[in-house]
Amino acid sequence: MPLTEPWSKKHKRLTRASSGGVRFSLSNSFAQPTSHSELLRLTRERGDHALLEAFETHDLTYTPNGGSLDLREEVAALYGCHIGVENVLVFAGCQVALQTAAFALTNSHTHAIVFNPAYQSTAETPLHAGSQVTTLPLRASKGWQLDVTEVKAAIRDNTRYIIVNQPYNPAGVLMKRETQRELAALARAHGIYILSDEVYRLLEHDPKDRLPAMADLYERGLSAVTLSKPWGACGVSIGWLVFQDLTIKQRLVDVQYFGTACCSRASELQAIMCLRASDTILQRNLAIIRRNFGLLEAFILRNGDLFSWELADAGIGIKPAYCFSDVVTEDLDYFRVGYGEDVFPDALEALQLFVDEHRKESQGLYEATTKVEAFTHAPKGARADLCRI
Repeated sequence: MPLTEPWSKKHKRLTRASSGGVRFSLSNSFAQPTSHSELLRLTRERGDHALLEAFETHDLTYTPNGGSLDLREEVAALYGCHIGVENVLVFAGCQVALQTAAFALTNSHTHAIVFNPAYQSTAETPLHAGSQVTTLPLRASKGWQLDVTEVKAAIRDNTRYIIVNQPYNPAGVLMKRETQRELAALARAHGIYILSDEVYRLLEHDPKDRLPAMADLYERGLSAVTLSKPWGACGVSIGWLVFQDLTIKQRLVDVQYFGTACCSRASELQAIMCLRASDTILQRNLAIIRRNFGLLEAFILRNGDLFSWELADAGIGIKPAYCFSDVVTEDLDYFRVGYGEDVFPDALEALQLFVDEHRKESQGLYEATTKVEAFTHAPKGARADLCRI
């Protein structure tokens, strides 16, 4: 099936992504990037000399399809008793993992259920695989929570796949625990696989809000994860799928052969460094997120009477609603704010200066314009992270 138009293409053009980008980005969805020198320092301080030597001396040969054993062991340790090394497949980033799962588990004879607004690469993978797809809307009026009764009504005889994204991009919310259990029970009754995009899991502001990984909770659940978000390791380009049901593994491996079959050994070893330093890296990134969220709340209080502008000309990038939905309606007139990086205070100060400069000229237009909501993006917990600006 032909690929659809990338929704973010316009955004990247406006923010000059191919030519250095804007000075400040308020749209990035990852946590503070981790440097290789920091990884080496943390590994050295931990006394993990064997890992340092492995990085210095590794061969530039192919790694095993689906990931080397040592990396899969580190990934499996993040999950419960149902997940071992045989339940993990490593990919060159999570986007490849999402595509692989869709092509392995759906086809023109199957039906899938997805939700909108959503990260396009997550929601549209069944379409690329040729599947029939029902898209269910998520609404601000319902706290961006999915409705299990709507899911039940959408199920057909050939429904085989449901995709969720928890914590949810772009709004940064979590479904209720009861909802997660009800969804798994519904899928179990109909023999449906649930793929859960969990790339922001472990960044919950309060760990008590964290949901079980779908791969732990449900025997036909798959959890898709990347190092890009909690660990700030975008450039390592490592992601994975975790699943209990080993009957689907060969299908996943077969599809993976036609994508990026294996990762570089350097990336694998950097991934192991990240995972072994998880406590330190996550503690650092959560401290940044909590600080920045406080600054953002204060900004919202100061400027709650205003609406959004196109900010690229002022050197400030945001992600508007068209990057998450092909239809922008009154209920979807939003933009996403990411606040996981150290540079956020400077970016927010630049935005405040822009607001101050344009407040008078915008006031008359504002009085005749509907306010715009802002996705404040980094998982916060089980309530909507929405601010008016």
